[in-house]
Amino acid sequence: EVPLRESGGGSVQPGGSLRLSCRTSAHAIKTYCMGWFRQTLGGEREGVATIDSDGVTNYDDSVKGRFTISRDNDKNTLDLQMSGLKPEDTAMYYCAADDGRAVWCSDYAQDFTDWGQGTQVTVSS
Repeated sequence: EVPLRESGGGSVQPGGSLRLSCRTSAHAIKTYCMGWFRQTLGGEREGVATIDSDGVTNYDDSVKGRFTISRDNDKNTLDLQMSGLKPEDTAMYYCAADDGRAVWCSDYAQDFTDWGQGTQVTVSS
């Protein structure tokens, strides 16, 4: 089981910024595909961004140019820098790991094997 704990969520006005962080194990951060997903009430869990063990990133079209996923192998954290936030970005954000894959990360939640408990992001004026 991969330990995953998110932090950094909160409330922000449209156009604002937030940085999410996910603390995990040293092995996981260096080895597995990692990703951020989000889910609204009554909605499906959707992919936001992924990063593989080589540092290759992939973003959902809705966040390209606004969000940046990164990995800190020294601190064992997966981060998501979010800027230009919109009300439609409001959701519970989850950190995830795919312990069966190091590269060519999937975009789909069902392929990720371990999940954090989530952190709420609310964008509202």
